[in-house]
Amino acid sequence: MLFPALLILGVAAAEAATAWDGSRFAWYDSDARTDFKSALPIGNGRLGVAIFGTGVEKLVLNENSVWSGGWLDRANPKSKDAVPAIRKMLISGDMTSAGKSAMDNMAGNPTSPRAYNPLVNMAMDFGHGSGISSYTRWLDTFQGTAGVNYTYGGTNYNREYVASYPHGVLAVRLSAGQPGKLSVNFALSRSQWVLSQTASVNNGAGGHKVALSANSGQSSGAITFWSEARIVNSGGTATSDGKTISVSGANTIDVFFDAESSYRYPDASGAQAEVKRKLDAAVAAGYPAVRSAAIADFSSLMGRVKLDLGSSGNSGQQPVPARISNFKKNPDSDPQMMTLMFNFGRHLLASSSRDTGSLSLPANLQGIWNQDYSPAWQSKYTININLEMNYWPALVTNLADTHKPVFDLINVAIPRGQTMAKTMYGCDRGFVLHHNTDLWGDAAPVDKGTPYTVWPMGAAWLSADAMEHYRFTQNKTFLAQVAWPILRETAEFYHCHLFKWNNYWTAGPSLSPEHAFKVPQDMTQSGASEGIDISIEMDNQLLHQLFTNIGQACALLNLTVPICTTSITTYLPNLRPPAISPTTGRLQEWRSPSYTDTEPGHRHFSPLWGLYPGQQLAQSANLTAAAVALLDHRIASGSASTGWSRAWAVNLYARVAGRADDAWRHAQQLVATFLLGNLWNSDSGGTSPFQIDGNFGLVAGVAEMLVQSHETVEGEDGGVVVHLLPALPGKVKEGRVEGLLARGGFVVEELVWRAGKFVKARVKARSGGAVTK
Repeated sequence: MLFPALLILGVAAAEAATAWDGSRFAWYDSDARTDFKSALPIGNGRLGVAIFGTGVEKLVLNENSVWSGGWLDRANPKSKDAVPAIRKMLISGDMTSAGKSAMDNMAGNPTSPRAYNPLVNMAMDFGHGSGISSYTRWLDTFQGTAGVNYTYGGTNYNREYVASYPHGVLAVRLSAGQPGKLSVNFALSRSQWVLSQTASVNNGAGGHKVALSANSGQSSGAITFWSEARIVNSGGTATSDGKTISVSGANTIDVFFDAESSYRYPDASGAQAEVKRKLDAAVAAGYPAVRSAAIADFSSLMGRVKLDLGSSGNSGQQPVPARISNFKKNPDSDPQMMTLMFNFGRHLLASSSRDTGSLSLPANLQGIWNQDYSPAWQSKYTININLEMNYWPALVTNLADTHKPVFDLINVAIPRGQTMAKTMYGCDRGFVLHHNTDLWGDAAPVDKGTPYTVWPMGAAWLSADAMEHYRFTQNKTFLAQVAWPILRETAEFYHCHLFKWNNYWTAGPSLSPEHAFKVPQDMTQSGASEGIDISIEMDNQLLHQLFTNIGQACALLNLTVPICTTSITTYLPNLRPPAISPTTGRLQEWRSPSYTDTEPGHRHFSPLWGLYPGQQLAQSANLTAAAVALLDHRIASGSASTGWSRAWAVNLYARVAGRADDAWRHAQQLVATFLLGNLWNSDSGGTSPFQIDGNFGLVAGVAEMLVQSHETVEGEDGGVVVHLLPALPGKVKEGRVEGLLARGGFVVEELVWRAGKFVKARVKARSGGAVTK
């Protein structure tokens, strides 16, 4: 009898500058100057702050519901009538006419949804110019705190920053080594759409107040917000000019900050009252209590997983800029750098994605940190890879708590997507999403171009994440109340939308995300570059996963409704199976082998979705070989040219037997090539835009090398196959990990290897299952 799991064994500020834990701390011996991408990020899931550490301290503050405006109805009313004709054009091979019609009749108007916006900046002017010495700036990834320490005029000065999830505020303590030496001017500022700006001194218990309210834009329905800082000084005096607070001669100064917007509090007075409530409570509790609660909460998340990939010795003691520089030259000299990136990525996820109620918001393209009113790609939710990659480490690295905001956003999007399904596709059931959305759940196509606009598959990918959450947690309440409604509404749309082509159920018009092909000679216009088509390989893999998930969910919940039987018996068996090119031996991205790629090294690995994060391609040795052939070809042709693309390559190679060293090589190349000054991932290296997905994808990739659980045991009893050390790189000779999760509700409490060989493991069933070797 098979058991439900089968194990397969494969190959803080108190720290002195001389004793930094190179796996835990990122520290610097200089400030960030004016570079946002060198500022240190902390957050409580809703509020974020980027800390520059300058003499006149600059804090870029964010609140995750402050976007550029209200909901936009961008649906193209011509779409529903145009879709049947576009399909006929595609079937007949008139690709150019189909593409033109799709852009004319299906693109949204305007072409983009809302953009994530900055909240306010806080300035703290200490009057310390030249003459600063013994400077240190640090981030503690385990406690979620940051700080600045230096000497000025013979006195030591300290700043400590805390983001408190329990109290819902950001907190700062400023202190000096000698009494009466702290003199600081505090101000909040914003360059656009300020409604009011006030400051007042309060000698009672509530602290002095600096406040700023603003609109997020001038459009109808613009988001409004109230932000406020409370300043509590011990010793010294405080004065105000009506917009700033000046404290002179203090011993310590504590600052508490919060903001709320009309997204969660439509009545402006409600937002202001909620900010007041939280700040009153924080001030009453005092900084030590707020700090203690924040650290206990954050470290409880971070402490679930502990990773050791070996010691770097003196190399791990260096400040981050030196470590990055050395890593580029010799990555093997600093194994703790990879462990730091693992911990830093989990720190970013715990800082940018927490349950803050029914309107929690997930981490966007920049997490929660943004200083620009027009950020790259609007810093929105891109759902043809990026949002999903943000959460690849959530389950396997034991941060399932951070996953809830994704499902909250989906539930906001479902009504929008239902309307869009009817308006664009004539479907009166189910919901559709395209390749981007915003905090309002925008469901319309985004941008205007055949390689990226009309992709009606966003909900299919997100629904797969819902089922994955159940597989890891085994939470049947979640499955019934959260995952199943998402799966059902997603499947309902495709039951309406799919059409028969060559006897297969087919989606379209659609595309392979952001890629294009050259139109072959037997189609119109030969040689032209087009992205739109039908029966895309990635679409078919997503649909296969969706209908498989529907079948499993229905069985687990004992459902016998029509959506269950139809998905399993009508649609799942009649999807076009993956095709292998007869000329190249590679998996086909498109429906015809006569298509040729416009970018052989395209950054997206969309046709390999079924290898990772999906499972379909791993179920056949021939399909796996064809997938690997495509992966190798794409890499050899220049793919993995962005940080997130490189991270996807790490995970893909980790899934392939015998390619562990390739997975590790790509992980090292990501660190060597794509990191910004504060360890954030960049889009394409150098000074390119910050994009957080690569940070998260790297974490998932490291975990995937150590534990995998995507395979299942066939047979009546079923079960999950948990692979230990399935992709252990040859260069990682010894190490240890605790706390990684596996599907089926299992936790790998301990896994140890030495000299590249398995030593011992302890796996626990958390959901009543059993484990056998």
